Amino acid sequence: MQRPPSEDFALKETKPHLGGGRISGDKLTSTYDLVEQMQYLYVRVVKAKDLPAKDVTGSCDPYVEVRLGNYKGATRHFEKKSNPEWNQVFAFSKDRIQATVLEVVVKDKDVVKDDLIGRVSFDLNEVPKRVPPDSPLAPQWYRLEDHKANKARGELMLAVWMGTQADEAFPEAWHSDAATISGADSLSNIRSKVYLSPKLWYLRVNVIEAQDLIPSDKGRYPEVYVKAILGNQALRTRISPSRSLNPMWNEDLMFVASEPFEEPLILSVEDRIASNKDEVLGRCAIPLQYVHRRYDHKPVNTSWHNLEKHVIIEGEKKKEIKFASRIHMRICLEGGYHVLDESTHYSSDLRPTAKPLWKSSIGVLETVVGDLATQGERLQSLLSWRDPRATALFVLFCLIAAIILYVTPFQVVALLTGFYVLRHPRFRHKLPSVPLNFFRRLPARTDCML
Repeated sequence: MQRPPSEDFALKETKPHLGGGRISGDKLTSTYDLVEQMQYLYVRVVKAKDLPAKDVTGSCDPYVEVRLGNYKGATRHFEKKSNPEWNQVFAFSKDRIQATVLEVVVKDKDVVKDDLIGRVSFDLNEVPKRVPPDSPLAPQWYRLEDHKANKARGELMLAVWMGTQADEAFPEAWHSDAATISGADSLSNIRSKVYLSPKLWYLRVNVIEAQDLIPSDKGRYPEVYVKAILGNQALRTRISPSRSLNPMWNEDLMFVASEPFEEPLILSVEDRIASNKDEVLGRCAIPLQYVHRRYDHKPVNTSWHNLEKHVIIEGEKKKEIKFASRIHMRICLEGGYHVLDESTHYSSDLRPTAKPLWKSSIGVLETVVGDLATQGERLQSLLSWRDPRATALFVLFCLIAAIILYVTPFQVVALLTGFYVLRHPRFRHKLPSVPLNFFRRLPARTDCML
């Protein structure tokens, strides 16, 4: 056998075409500029108009079929509609194209055989090329032709272009290499889509103290706590142990925030008047865009925030700013480590079935129950042989054995059993007995591979 030359296994320099030659300096035109481009033929089927009726009832059930060599894609069909709209995109990989002509066929769906309404043909050498950030190619109206290349009734709006995977139509397009599920629309393709996950941050709110609070009932000691809301996350501190107008907490609250930080952090200082009644003493909203972002271990400076109070005067809700009432906090966004997409106070167990987390008693119980289930399955196998004749013979054997044990006195059975168990070592064997070996070899669930 001839050995291949050693150069085939050596490192070789490759020069892929990145960014379509549009990268200037440090600027990237799209996220695909750092990968090798893949060429696709895109066909956007927008709509049709003035389609003729092909059925006996005078109606039309149109759909569009896109043909390119051995590849074929179809849109969903409309019932009794001569001016349908699809607005669907088809993508064909250029590396797999083995044809020179693209055919877009409009058909009328029928029970026996679909009727041809008209077609439009394109030469692939004349298809224009488009690379983002070029403007999208505007669709145009094309007159349908019959099978003899004569003008037929009806028009079809299309857009055909050669692009890359950076095209805006790539994620929503039907791809020729995607699996297709046959169904009512026969167009459900299972192709993965890219969902960009937002960057997550931990929002740490260290509630230190508040000053000069003004409760409505000045004859009692207030029971003050702070409630923080960020989107659908809500946390609160404990009631301040110092029941005064200048309470202190020094408590941390953790939230999970995502860019671009559209929702502000809303903090409210509340006084618990009764078991089911709370009074808002002040409130402030903090936009997260201006919160300090922490990447290292350096401490974050504290800041004071004025509290606003909403009061109702003559049926109208007005905002009253109490400059004397304020809250002291330390707020920062932490992103120097991995952030889980859930609240830190209700974190899921990432290893709920790991063996080191098991208790010893649970492991013993699981082993005992498993052994009992195995023996039960083997006993069931004795009564369900693969051959019905063997099952009948075994049941007959059990019946005869039961009659013999019933007739024989119990003392004789116990004496024979004792002689067998307490027999001399010379009459013992290292191998298990034939009945026990046969019982252990009966099928059970433990013998099945996972």
